[in-house]
Amino acid sequence: MAKIKTTARYIRRSPYQALAAFVVMAATFFISGLFVLVAVGSNEVIKYFEARPQISAFFKDTAQNDQILALQKTITDTNLTSEVKFISKEDALKIYQDQNKNDPLLLELVTANILPASLDISTYNATDLEKISEILVKEEIIDEVVYQKDVVEKLTNWTRILRFGGVALVAFLTTVSVLIVFMVIGMRIAIRREEIKIMRLIGASNWYIKAPFIFEGILYGVVGALISSLVITMLVLYFSPEIAPFFTGIPIFPIPISVFLFLIGGQSLAGALIGTIGAQISLRRYLRI
Repeated sequence: MAKIKTTARYIRRSPYQALAAFVVMAATFFISGLFVLVAVGSNEVIKYFEARPQISAFFKDTAQNDQILALQKTITDTNLTSEVKFISKEDALKIYQDQNKNDPLLLELVTANILPASLDISTYNATDLEKISEILVKEEIIDEVVYQKDVVEKLTNWTRILRFGGVALVAFLTTVSVLIVFMVIGMRIAIRREEIKIMRLIGASNWYIKAPFIFEGILYGVVGALISSLVITMLVLYFSPEIAPFFTGIPIFPIPISVFLFLIGGQSLAGALIGTIGAQISLRRYLRI
């Protein structure tokens, strides 16, 4: 308790330095927190599209059942697919009728005979779609292969860029935060150098001298993390009703409360760690302890 009071006294004596550290920490964790939420959301979007039929292979009318079954087994045996579903002409008609149930004119014009049977195929990874497509287009019984190649490629590329860019950004901001704590604690040590010398002369232990500075670093990190987490939580909850319609069918909203609790807890722990590291570096640099 005495060390905490000492830390509070240090902060009160130089409030503007402390404010700068809190602001930088909060900004760092705010950007990092947004990246984490966007990364988690993008993963859910990828999972959603990967779980849906991604390739539709339409059969010629001359395709025989044994040929269809053989091709279905070939695709399944690649171990790249999560589902290979056969859609008969009758099934295709039911799907068509369900999609156009509000337009009786369209329903009257279409019968099962004019709709092709097909295979609806889903892969575990979007990057495997090209391999499956190459197998299908070589089959004589296949009339057409349809899949959103451009959409899938762009989604995969953007997700990859987001992940690598986000990691690089978080690493950069973490380094900046450590340096800010290092500089602030270093200035406090420089200001109290004579006081620290006196404490050493009267027999104060290294931990007694270090503790207030370490607690100060932890305080910067934890408070900055809590501020950013609370701001992010309020912003997400406020804007969720506006954003949710763009993700209809994708299980992103409402965001579970556990995500926010994980964000607050994870950022607080990260803040404490960053503050401790910055303080320790400063102490080793200026006090050699």
